[in-house]
Amino acid sequence: MAKKKTITENDIISSYMDYVLEHNENPKSVYAFAKASNFEESKFYDLFGSFEAIENHIFEAFFKNTVTVLEKSEDYKSFDARNKLLSFYFTFFENLTANRSYVIYALDRHKNGLKGLAVLSDFKRSFTSYIEELNIDTLDIKQEQIDKIQRRALQESAWLQLLLTMKFWMEDTSAAFEKTDIFIEKSVNTSFDVLNISPLKSVLDFGKFIFKEKMNMN
Repeated sequence: MAKKKTITENDIISSYMDYVLEHNENPKSVYAFAKASNFEESKFYDLFGSFEAIENHIFEAFFKNTVTVLEKSEDYKSFDARNKLLSFYFTFFENLTANRSYVIYALDRHKNGLKGLAVLSDFKRSFTSYIEELNIDTLDIKQEQIDKIQRRALQESAWLQLLLTMKFWMEDTSAAFEKTDIFIEKSVNTSFDVLNISPLKSVLDFGKFIFKEKMNMN
């Protein structure tokens, strides 16, 4: 009998990705997967609770790898929120493209319902936290509850935009996915143009000025 090898988290992830791509289906059981990959079944449960947990971990790893690359760039650190998000998109989709066969396998059957997909839950939490850290301008209403609603709406809309871009990329057949690059640039820039609140801030400031002056005249 072959000696069972020592297994790491990355080993299990790599073996899982290879297995589903070779067989075009999930393993029938953890036991069968462990046996095919030559490690003890108990070692799997030391690291993961299910195959879904592995898939969840994989997509969060794509996110973490993207942020790690970006944070090593001095140029990125000097960017405004718009250009940081553009950089994130381009780097993230490079990661997806490097693992396209697996991503298509994992998501293709759900591409019309990605929003509530459980295997993206950890990724969503990390991404929405990233959006929060970008400090994208919203209206300064000076009411905590309204500010929370604005921030939550911004995070959810950013997440939906990312899912829409992923769906577009999955269906993109252009060379080097150049249409996805165009889609990213146009969609992110359009989103920030819509969020450009400077004109509205000016209107509000002018309104406050008029109100104050009127009160003083009375």
